[in-house]
Amino acid sequence: MSTDAASRNKSPEAIVERFQNDMKRVRDEIGKVIVGQQDVVFNVLTCIMADGHVLLEGAPGLGKTVLVQTISNVMDLDFKRVQFTPDLQPTDIIGTRLAEQDEKGRLRFEFQRGPIFANLVLADEINRATPKTQSAMLEAMAERAVTVGDRTMKLDRPFFVLATQNPLEQEGTYPLPEAQLDRFLYKLIVGFPTLDELDTIMDRTTKGFDAKAEKVITRERLLEMRDEVRQVEIAKPVQRYALRILRATHPTMEESTPMVRQFVRNGGSPRGAQTILLTAKVRAIMDGRYHVSPDDVRQAAVPSLRHRMILNFEGEAEGIDPDDILAEIIKKVPAAKV
Repeated sequence: MSTDAASRNKSPEAIVERFQNDMKRVRDEIGKVIVGQQDVVFNVLTCIMADGHVLLEGAPGLGKTVLVQTISNVMDLDFKRVQFTPDLQPTDIIGTRLAEQDEKGRLRFEFQRGPIFANLVLADEINRATPKTQSAMLEAMAERAVTVGDRTMKLDRPFFVLATQNPLEQEGTYPLPEAQLDRFLYKLIVGFPTLDELDTIMDRTTKGFDAKAEKVITRERLLEMRDEVRQVEIAKPVQRYALRILRATHPTMEESTPMVRQFVRNGGSPRGAQTILLTAKVRAIMDGRYHVSPDDVRQAAVPSLRHRMILNFEGEAEGIDPDDILAEIIKKVPAAKV
């Protein structure tokens, strides 16, 4: 029996209960290794369940690599890390064809797979690579495939990119193309740990503490959970509420707000609305519901749209925070009535 058929044979209550229990076990296991950052962990898991990629922005040394390694252990997934630098080439990510000699001395070309062939790929400091290298990443993220010569190879499922980004004011960085930014479901801001969290981190890292997360779910169960997310109900008024929020990010739309008209050049794409709705479904089922509420939409809107709005010259010059614009949109766009 297929995964979809198995899910359809269960009651919504049973699906929600099992989903909740599995996610609680996943988060508890991750919490054995990761100190604090509960919102970041929640949102990263949300994107994994929605089958999308995440962009993290924050200072170095905040445990991003450990987080991805821990998630891969908990979900029994293959993990690879790529350090992005200005001299990184597409073949360093995708792989290349190498000449090898067989037992009879004949040369043949064999494809050596690069680190992109993994379930979870950490693209560290992704905005330090040149546009040529970014184009290779865009194909992998968008198509779940890579092309070498005349050969196109599909990547294994699940495939998930967690990318870290330096603030653009730092030297040696390249702005990510808008098409690539649009492939990230969420952009998350990683804050600095609190004093108590720092204290716990120091205890763990300077006293021989060796925590390791164990496998909680299989990759087959992960794929099943992704299918279950898609089945969560969303009423038409709630869906149209998400669409009005998206339209409000465009300065020429009737739903736009004063800050949008003053500071925004381009608003979010339709993928922004898809992201809001999919991740709102994840939030609903994590909360024990089989339907999406307007509050789910509001909670999903900011991380879904903050990187999809392009500020104009005035917005850039004034240092406007996209989160402030989105806060105004959420306040002014009328909520759904269900």
